[in-house]
Amino acid sequence: SSGINAEWPLRPGQSLGQNSDIYIKPVACFKDPFRRGDNILVMCETLDHEGNVHPTNKRRSCFENMEKCKEVIPWFGIEQEYTMFDFTGRQPYGWPSNGYPGPQGPYYCGVGSDKVKGRKIVEAHYRACMYAGIMIAGSNAEVMPSQWEYQVGPCEGITMGDHLWVSRWILSRIAEEFNVVISYDPKPIPGDWNGAGCHTNISTLAMREEGGLEKIYEAIELMGKKHEEHIHDYDPSGGEDNKRRLTGLHETASFEKFNFGVAHRGASIRIPRQVAADGKGYFEDRRPSSNADPYVVTDRIVRTICLGE
Repeated sequence: SSGINAEWPLRPGQSLGQNSDIYIKPVACFKDPFRRGDNILVMCETLDHEGNVHPTNKRRSCFENMEKCKEVIPWFGIEQEYTMFDFTGRQPYGWPSNGYPGPQGPYYCGVGSDKVKGRKIVEAHYRACMYAGIMIAGSNAEVMPSQWEYQVGPCEGITMGDHLWVSRWILSRIAEEFNVVISYDPKPIPGDWNGAGCHTNISTLAMREEGGLEKIYEAIELMGKKHEEHIHDYDPSGGEDNKRRLTGLHETASFEKFNFGVAHRGASIRIPRQVAADGKGYFEDRRPSSNADPYVVTDRIVRTICLGE
């Protein structure tokens, strides 16, 4: 074995033809739920031929900024929403071939074959993540049929991005077994159907201690001043993907304005009811899209609320 601290050459799809070899640097290991035994899944950073951070490597900046603010002990929990499609990637899994299912309402946290589709995939994914050591915390059927969510966290610092990315890979790998395609598009079906987000829950040590609610409000004020920067970083297309989702409808706030509230699912940022009652805890940023890069999202958050950038 080359060891976890080695750098390995790789010829991946994102490399340039005229300089096709890049290096991958192992940064996190997980037990392999597919091969099992002594096999592992390895999360790697990418470096170019000169050893510099590859343009697609968003982890390095996130790691460096997490190190700068590690004394505040930032915790994150991400709610990853996604939609199942059939093998074509065009038809939502289990939807009628000619037409649409009934209106939204009975599907959220539903039970029964007339309400939910794909539970075997969800359960297999959950068990595979637990085996791998992913800090998965729950799952539920979402508002639109064939749309689901799972939660990862709380994770400290860079661990959030590592665990979410590997959990996404495991989900797509599980879905292969069922001939199903996983979509992270934030608005996979236009019209009167909910989009998909990557709601991000945040706290620092000061927010979790007595009197922490005041610190939460201070952080929210800082985030409000950087709303445009956050929208830009909350999907891989500089905010364009999210514009289809953040319309002010379907439990979203408009991307054009920033607001917050207690137990308000139509706000940019929601303070849970229990947090307001306890006077401490965490808050939820509901703006990140389902296809957001968790490294970029958590990096942007700590830069705003911890580093003053």
